[in-house]
Amino acid sequence: MSSSSQPIPPGHECLIPHLVCSPASEAIEFYKKAFGAEEVVRLPSPDGKRLMHASLRVNNGFVYLADDFPEYCEGKSETAIALKGTPVTLHQYTKDCDAAIQRAKAAGATVIMPATDMFWGDRYGVIVDPYGHKWSFATHQKDLSPKQIEQAMNDAYGQAPQ
Repeated sequence: MSSSSQPIPPGHECLIPHLVCSPASEAIEFYKKAFGAEEVVRLPSPDGKRLMHASLRVNNGFVYLADDFPEYCEGKSETAIALKGTPVTLHQYTKDCDAAIQRAKAAGATVIMPATDMFWGDRYGVIVDPYGHKWSFATHQKDLSPKQIEQAMNDAYGQAPQ
């Protein structure tokens, strides 16, 4: 490490999702259109047909992408589509989750949960991008205490508090 290098690059202090998308170059264009992502780095593979790595800035954070390389993963594809879904959801607070969801839908995402006012005080919705990754968006509407959230949850699900 050079004397000017930092162990954690500025702006990279938070968790960074690293997605496998094929083709990653198309995913980059989708994320630009759907989320306003800015491409920071693109590293083509030696064959020039796939991307070994790409870095996108989405708001104040980063998302890393790579094409699928089954030859380095015991012959198995690691895309969310090949795995038939993902248990992971990438979450983002935004000033207008309805608009964020509409923008993603217009870019080609599928809305799996329209924006709805939720019992915990957020307006919240979920999309799946064309590469099989889930993204949720929320706009915080009101501050609630844990007790108020629990009561609102019980009211929403028709259950009495324990």
